[in-house]
Amino acid sequence: MLTLDKIYHASYVLKEVIRPTDMIRATNLCDECELYLKTENLQVTGAFKARGAYYKISQLSDEERAKGVIACSAGNHAQGVARAAQRYGIKSIICMPNSAPISKVEATKSYGAEVCLVEGTYDDAHDRAVELQKETGATFVHPFDDEMVIAGQGTIGLEILDQIPDIDAVIVPIGGGGLISGVAFAIKSLNPKVKVYGVQSAGAPSMYLSMAHHQIETLDSVNTFADGIAVKTPGELTFDLCSKYVDEIMTVTDDEVATAILSLIEKQKLISEGAGAVSVAAALFDKFPIKGKKVCCLVSGGNIDVTILSRVIDRGLQKTGRLAEFTIALTDKPGELQSVARIISKLGANVVAVSHDRADLNTDINSCYLRLSMETRNHEHIQRIKDELARHGYKTVN
Repeated sequence: MLTLDKIYHASYVLKEVIRPTDMIRATNLCDECELYLKTENLQVTGAFKARGAYYKISQLSDEERAKGVIACSAGNHAQGVARAAQRYGIKSIICMPNSAPISKVEATKSYGAEVCLVEGTYDDAHDRAVELQKETGATFVHPFDDEMVIAGQGTIGLEILDQIPDIDAVIVPIGGGGLISGVAFAIKSLNPKVKVYGVQSAGAPSMYLSMAHHQIETLDSVNTFADGIAVKTPGELTFDLCSKYVDEIMTVTDDEVATAILSLIEKQKLISEGAGAVSVAAALFDKFPIKGKKVCCLVSGGNIDVTILSRVIDRGLQKTGRLAEFTIALTDKPGELQSVARIISKLGANVVAVSHDRADLNTDINSCYLRLSMETRNHEHIQRIKDELARHGYKTVN
């Protein structure tokens, strides 16, 4: 049974190896509430997962340690297990989906773990890890559906209440549910008045649907760049704990998450991965009744793959109207491009890319398409540009 005593014991065990992460007041992220960020993206290994993994491994017997450990992970739990195993001098095998970011795979190897890449999703990696556990007799360190792992994650709840005793609500990312189970149990045990809200990706809403239908459900597929929470099936233990201690669960889209990542970079100088930013996305896009409240968003991890970071930023810019793409139908004659450029320039937009296409079969013989990418201020600015182009007789196709 999960108890508050176990979470306090985990906090004691983790003192020497885990960073008590800062609680940062985010004054310019959300005008509707007094927002704080619990920065687990600045944790050792770059995510909260180090807490639960280390506490679980710290409680193994000498006989269990001799046989080693096996885990499955999309990346963050992998690093936590590998680091803890290295510290205790025991062998670790980590099964990861072959779609896991290269940076997370290489970071896991750097801690001395043997990485087994499995085709498919996290759930496929889980199935392979279970097979290997049966073959080797090693201890399986589950990423979320384990009492000791949940107790380790619950230490974050203790820190939140210590840092902001009068907090009104805490918003927590959900994948399989280990993080929110520990945090919600700790917080509700100490102060039942605090609201605990959970957030999933709209492309992987396994706990959201399970809670809505009052039974564990398995998704056919998941589709989100927030790989850390792309879980098809929540855990049995975590489902039970969420049912008892979590007030509400909502979902956010990938576009909303991209906007949150961009906001954290620009306004807070913080890097978050997709899974870590879903809590901030929920606050920014009014998913919960937090107006006028003192709210903590748990930023659970910062291990975003730099190869997709630029795409995420571009998506965030588009979502907020700071990057626009126009296709304009023009008569193919001298001066037309100059005329369009003059209109855009006068309105203060900055053109960053131009494509001039005469070969499109949908245009007249004497016409062409002009495709422009430009930096803009917001959606109202974009509309002003479109209106001004239309006033001068230029038709925007999109």
